Order: sequence, then structure tokens, then C-alpha cells
Amino acid sequence: MLIGAVAQRLPAEARGKAAGIINAGGSFGQFVFAPVTQRLIQLFGWMGALWSLAVITLAALPLIGLVSKGTVPPKPTAHHERLWPTLVNAFQDRSYILLHLGFFTCGFHIAFLVTHLPQEVNLCGLPATVASWSIAIIGLANIVGSLAAGTATSHYRSKMILALMYGSRAVLIALYLVAPKTSTTFYIFAAGLGLTWLATVPPTASIVGKLFGVRYLATLFGLTLLSHQIGGFLGAYLGGIAFERFGDYTWMWYADMALAAAAAVVNLPIREAPVRAVPAAA
Repeated sequence: MLIGAVAQRLPAEARGKAAGIINAGGSFGQFVFAPVTQRLIQLFGWMGALWSLAVITLAALPLIGLVSKGTVPPKPTAHHERLWPTLVNAFQDRSYILLHLGFFTCGFHIAFLVTHLPQEVNLCGLPATVASWSIAIIGLANIVGSLAAGTATSHYRSKMILALMYGSRAVLIALYLVAPKTSTTFYIFAAGLGLTWLATVPPTASIVGKLFGVRYLATLFGLTLLSHQIGGFLGAYLGGIAFERFGDYTWMWYADMALAAAAAVVNLPIREAPVRAVPAAA
């Protein structure tokens, strides 16, 4: 919703960078709250930690009033397309479908790691704090990754940025599998993952905007995010099944690596015009 609202108030060349900044805010929250939540669990148990997070979330509601101040309505569009024909047109577009497939993999990857990384750390005989700090490092690194990805959309094709991100995940997982399982390995692995974690959001939203405009960007990108969440469900659920059946996550790592490589490939045929250079004066 934030990306869709901001996109209607900014020129095309600034939208990717704005999406990166918005995304970085969420990543900073992950960096802050991962170790905080771990500490809350230690102090109050998991139910007490959830109640604490609920109170913190409610305390953030007044910020909505600050966000709405000084905003202006989006500029009227030259066309008056209706939502339903736009959706039909989108799902008939191969590029939009390919974007969904790549983002599905992103959700699978993220949910599998967030859900099962603590157990993976435990299997390696390391303390729980390694898992919480690894997740925090992912959030911190993703601030850098989100800002970099958002800026890069103004200079390079977003589909190439996505292909590079997904391909790097496959390589990183392969390196993790052969590395010694120490706390340092997990921290380096987390930093590498964080650079692409949710940094896929700015280029993905940018492609949706280029394909169909920003009138219904929030809805169209929301549907793309739905495919991300379906992948997330399978990543978390199948990870649990794999652990119950085999006692570890070896086959899930292989599946995650294969899906990441496939996502890198499916993004390449997406229809996207070359990025035009922005004049220095602008």
C-alpha cells in the first residue's frame, strides 16, 4: 500500500528508490526486534513476548496521523481504466506471470529461513542467540540491499537485478552447505542473504509499474505479493515436514537452491524496455 501510494506522487525514475527506502524501514525493524524479541522470550516466555509486541504495535498507530499530514491526493490519470479489465489484462501478460513465479520463490526462501533457521542453528550445536542475531544481521544487511536495489532500478533493467539476486542466493546456499557450521559462518551467511532478502521488492514493484502503470499498482503488486505468501506457506510447511521425516533440512536446502536458480532464469524473458539515462540537470 505504501509503495502504491508513493508511486502515484513521484516521477517514474524516482519510484524504485522510494520503494527501496520504504523497504529499508521494514528491514531496520527486523534488525531491532529480532534480538529484542529473543530477550523478551527469555524474560516472559513466548506468550509474554507476543503480548509485548502487540503493545508496541498499538503504540505505533498514532504515527498514521503524522504520515497523513502534508500529503496531497495523487495526480489524476489521463485514462480511466477500470480495475477488473486491468486485472484480466495483467493475468494474460506472460511477463506478469513470470514475475509471480520468481516472487513465489522469494517467499519460499524467506519463510523457510525465518521459520527454521533457529532449529538449523540448534542442529549445529550453537546457542539460540546465534539464530536471533543472524536474523537481525539479515535485517541490517537488507537496509543496504533495499537502498541499493531501489537506486539500481534507475540505471539498470529491474529484471536483470532480480535475476542477479535470485542467482546469488543459489550460490550462497551452496557455499553455506560446504562451510563449517560455526557462529561466524551463520553471521556471514546472514549478511549475504540480507543483501537480497526483501530487496527484491523495489525491482518487482518497478516492473509492475512499467507494465501496467501506477493507477492500480497497489492491487497488482498486492497480487504478486500473494504469490510470495503462497511460496512462504510452502517454505515453512515443507520445512517442517522435511525435518520430521529426515531429521534435518538437507533436502530443503537443495530445493531452495534449485528454486532460486529457476527464479533467476524465469525473470530473464520478462518484457522490459531498457532504462533511459536521466539528464544530469534533472
